[in-house]
Amino acid sequence: MDTSQTIGFSLTEDERANLARLACLAIENGLAGQARPDAAPPEPEEAALRAPAGAFVTLHSQGRLRGCIGSIMPREPLYMTVSQMAHAAAFQDPRFPPLQPAEWPGVSLEISVLSPLTPCPDPELITVGRHGLVLAWRGRSGVFLPQVPVEQHWSRLQYLDALCGKAGLPPGSWKQPGAELFWFEALVFPVSRK
Repeated sequence: MDTSQTIGFSLTEDERANLARLACLAIENGLAGQARPDAAPPEPEEAALRAPAGAFVTLHSQGRLRGCIGSIMPREPLYMTVSQMAHAAAFQDPRFPPLQPAEWPGVSLEISVLSPLTPCPDPELITVGRHGLVLAWRGRSGVFLPQVPVEQHWSRLQYLDALCGKAGLPPGSWKQPGAELFWFEALVFPVSRK
């Protein structure tokens, strides 16, 4: 799902290709046992890739989720975040065993580059497919990328209630006093491994 036409930022084809290469390299190095997850890749020339940004890397195998790890907050330059999250999605997602070399040829990747996280001013303004959400309440939190409700065919209200479930909270918790709802947008693109 490429959302580049609906958000206020973009990456060039070369910048996307560079991020894709870094994500694949991080996984291939991990499969070969050659790199630590915190090993820094070479710094790219593109300023957009050196700017701090949040990102997620998602792996699918045979049409099913195989790993998804990300960083919402822009703590590191984008290129480092993508490299680290690709490695983490392949080897550290607690829902799955570490990726094995025999699986790698059948794995597809998707990168989501996030806009800054801001408080959602009104849940009525949430657009399914455009807005990713974060809910925080009573020491629990959950996050969904913008493409998730589209893939699940959720309405806006189903999306919000599913977010509550992701956070381990009852449906409707997003409406409770003290619940914090944040939104963001994402530039989402598939990784070509050709």
